[in-house]
Order: sequence, then C-alpha cells, then structure tokens
Amino acid sequence: MIVINYVQVFRKQKKMTQEKLASNVGVSRKTIVSLEKGNYTPSLLLALQIAEVLETDIHTIFYLEKE
Repeated sequence: MIVINYVQVFRKQKKMTQEKLASNVGVSRKTIVSLEKGNYTPSLLLALQIAEVLETDIHTIFYLEKE
C-alpha cells in the first residue's frame, strides 16, 4: 500500500508556506518538501499535527492506496 497525501493542496489553500507549516509542526522545511513529493511517509503523530494545523481531518489529507 502507498500513502497518498494532499498536504500541498491544503497548505496552499491556507496560504501557508512550507517553512511556516514545518515550524508549526516542529520539523524542517526539507521534511515538508519530501512529504509533499511523496518521498516521506510521516509518523501518525506528525500526520495528526499536520491535519490539526491545516484545520482538517487526517483522512482528508492522507489515505492508503492499494497497489
């Protein structure tokens, strides 16, 4: 299974920079870049923090795609 995410979509809707999102969840900008490119799967804690900062449900931002 692959984790698909819409972090970039929701971040841009909030007019938030990668740097600001990273700061709000306590990671580096590089982590957010990797996450948005699909090169990094976040921990459950980080996924929940991102959903909270972006003011949406975790299932709206992240979901599993069966191969």
